[in-house]
Amino acid sequence: MKNRGIADVDLQKIMDNVRLSHVVAREQDGWNALNDWADVLSGGEKQRMAMARLIYHKPLYAILDECTSAVSMDVEGHLYTYMKE
Repeated sequence: MKNRGIADVDLQKIMDNVRLSHVVAREQDGWNALNDWADVLSGGEKQRMAMARLIYHKPLYAILDECTSAVSMDVEGHLYTYMKE
């Protein structure tokens, strides 16, 4: 993160955009929490975390196959609109 000039506030914006800001808040150690995704995140949260990683890495292209199957329609619409921008 330091090499890319990304701060915690930038990560928080990404988490807000994928509607996952509550994950950081619910973990006792916040950003420093070390947990296994399989134990902590629901299926939809895992998919949104994958989208957050996509936003973070900013690839030129991405192939998205069933990436929002466990996400609500309103969040899915928001994610696709955000990704187009």
